[in-house]
Amino acid sequence: MIPTETIGPYPLSTLLNSSLILRENIAEDKTGVPLQVKLKLVNVNNSCTPVPAYVYIWHCDKDGNYSGYNGEAGKTYCRGVQYTDTNGVAHFTTIYPGWYAGRITHIHFQIFLTAYGSNAQSSAISQMAFPADITTAVYNSTLYSAKGQNTSVKTFSADNVFSDGVEYQMTSVTGNVTDGYIAELQVGIKV
Repeated sequence: MIPTETIGPYPLSTLLNSSLILRENIAEDKTGVPLQVKLKLVNVNNSCTPVPAYVYIWHCDKDGNYSGYNGEAGKTYCRGVQYTDTNGVAHFTTIYPGWYAGRITHIHFQIFLTAYGSNAQSSAISQMAFPADITTAVYNSTLYSAKGQNTSVKTFSADNVFSDGVEYQMTSVTGNVTDGYIAELQVGIKV
């Protein structure tokens, strides 16, 4: 089972009432190291068979800003909803997230089994974690160097969300800074 985590910060759930948020490419005009996100939903009650569902993800841009908040009102970058394919995978095209004070690098996600919307009942809310060596390489790149490495939270144990462990939330990441990365995570839910 994927651990339940806080929906905050910055969920901007009202966006879920718009069909425009149903999209694979969520980077919009934001620059950064390209990132493909693949979340594979599996039913832990049925031999890990694929789960058909809507997946909403959101994360900060390379500078630690979230669309819709703190001077970014009306913007929707780094947010989107996808319906899983026949293998239970939701695909997103985005950029590698930056960081902000108090948190280590992460992506939020929420799963809806029947319909998505601000009033829809979700079956899981959690967050994706990223390997430290990949994050260090990204933040050392010229696209991220202005902000540099995270000095407020340097380890998962010091992060207020991941301090209890990241065993089921750690993404498998392949690729490189030049060509971009693919981050994959199997998400176990009960259906």
